[in-house]
Amino acid sequence: MQAKFIVVLGSVMSGLGKGVVTSSILKILNMYGYKVLPIKFDGYLNYDCGTMNPYRHGEVFVLDDTSEVDMDFGTYERFLNTNLTKDSSITGGKLFSGIIDMERTGEYLGEDVQIVPHLTGYIQKKLQDFAKRNKVDFVVIEVGGTVGDLENGYFIEALRELALNSDVAFVDVTYLPKIAVVGEQKTKPAQFAFRTLMSTGILPDFLVCRGAENLSENARKKLSVQTSLPKEYIIDDPDMKSAYMVPELLMKQNFDKLLLSKFGIHDRKIDASKLGKWKKSVDKIVVGSERMERVRIAIVGKYVDLKDSYVSVREAIIHAGAALSVEPAIEWIESETLEKRSPSEVLAGVDGIIVPGGFGKRGIEGMINAIRYARENKIPYLGLCLGMQLMSIEFARNVCGLKGANSTEFDPKTKYNVIDLMQSQVGLDKKGATMRLGAWEMKINDKGSIAYSAYRKSIVSERHRHRYEFNNAFRKPLERNGLVVSATTRDGRLVEAVEWKDSFGIATQAHPELKSRIEAPAPLFVAFVDACKRNA
Repeated sequence: MQAKFIVVLGSVMSGLGKGVVTSSILKILNMYGYKVLPIKFDGYLNYDCGTMNPYRHGEVFVLDDTSEVDMDFGTYERFLNTNLTKDSSITGGKLFSGIIDMERTGEYLGEDVQIVPHLTGYIQKKLQDFAKRNKVDFVVIEVGGTVGDLENGYFIEALRELALNSDVAFVDVTYLPKIAVVGEQKTKPAQFAFRTLMSTGILPDFLVCRGAENLSENARKKLSVQTSLPKEYIIDDPDMKSAYMVPELLMKQNFDKLLLSKFGIHDRKIDASKLGKWKKSVDKIVVGSERMERVRIAIVGKYVDLKDSYVSVREAIIHAGAALSVEPAIEWIESETLEKRSPSEVLAGVDGIIVPGGFGKRGIEGMINAIRYARENKIPYLGLCLGMQLMSIEFARNVCGLKGANSTEFDPKTKYNVIDLMQSQVGLDKKGATMRLGAWEMKINDKGSIAYSAYRKSIVSERHRHRYEFNNAFRKPLERNGLVVSATTRDGRLVEAVEWKDSFGIATQAHPELKSRIEAPAPLFVAFVDACKRNA
């Protein structure tokens, strides 16, 4: 059949969970046997997410094909259990860059290049080409930002035009606040936002209502009157214990059948085996009675004030816990705290410690203090990218006696540059998309290692995002003192994973959290949580 489009927009405010709604729609259609793929539009003029601040934007997610994309891609992949590509990511920067390139090469000779029809037409062509190239049944498009923003107005206009010649359904995710002193859900913000969307020429087919609690019947009636939508097309989406519960929540409200009927599909049956597998995976996360133990895991990071900066790490821990019938209790520790207070005070009683990725000097010494505390007290430790580099530095300083050992990222004049700038990075004058990115294979050299025990195979592919590497000049001295280099690149030139000999401590230059799925937990996280369970 000809590809159909489903557009998910957000109104009233940002941060409502459009990515979860988009992912839930993708998952539902996938369980109905359709081939589906997402497209995410972000209005910022950055070409990609690689140079953006995690405090403002959340985690930078990396795909196998080296693309640095919005964190919502992690949610898409975790729900769909599939690898996406750069073609699913559209930014304002990419669009304007494409238009300017075409103008410079004479594509628009004799024309005044305008937002309408040139830019909006270019957007529609990209969407249609994406659908044809990937031979999908449905494309689910998430529009970043909030209806009314200048940044996404031209994209919304393109979607209005798309609906003139293609099958398109519009889903508006809105917010219903509840003021405690009043005691009722307020619908006015959603009403005004709906009218703002209507003023663009779009009448949404569904209104998904976010809020702290269930949508009241009174609020549903008001919204039905004010939006001209039947009550059953106003969907309740309250806060849930887990985002993975949302697909089933939507289906309980008949959303799946109503959505398909919008496209004239009335007799399609859901794949019961796919639905059953998904529900079983979700139940392991949300059904507390299935838990055998609770483990305390400290994440010692630089950006913990915004939890979205480490969303994939959090989700990978949840996936591993579900696989082991363990309930992980995550404790977020700002690394600078450990530069002022003793690790034995801050980390007392934790069953495991993770140091995730990051850039810049701030808080580095606090992370190193946490790693030393884990090593000396035999607390399970997992390092991710920066966490691997700092594990090597800590070992060099406190076991090998290389005082002042460091990374040239933090101390360019260090005598012991255990971590140094990759040769491929020397002399680069551009920052965007120039790191070691995407999927790289690593070879596990030691079958007695933690890495091999976790993966159960010698060649593994994980995603990377970094500029600095373990300096091979220090490899032999650290190994002589007991550090285990358990994995390298296939050619043996770059160190990929290091371990401690006498306790569970492993760190990888890669980001294994980026490939963890609810139906396929990351092996290193499963091994780590299992070690935490045994340590509890």
